[in-house]
Amino acid sequence: MRRARAAAALLLLAGVATGCDPVLNVFGSFFPAWVVCIAAGVLLAIAARQVLARAELEPYLGPPLLVYPSLALLLTLLVWMLFYRS
Repeated sequence: MRRARAAAALLLLAGVATGCDPVLNVFGSFFPAWVVCIAAGVLLAIAARQVLARAELEPYLGPPLLVYPSLALLLTLLVWMLFYRS
């Protein structure tokens, strides 16, 4: 639970720190904002998989090869809309 709070705080800090600039400085390297959103979407999908596995709901979802990439895409687009909407 402590890691989840730290990750949420880090994501919130990253969102606040970026402002309106679509190019982010990460450890001295400049990345387009979509790279950061993809990374966040994939990490959130991995966390969602862990939650679904612990809740024993994973067998009822359908083919994992279809479900988890779709979930990662959905979460990526939600992160983009949350932080970079006009």
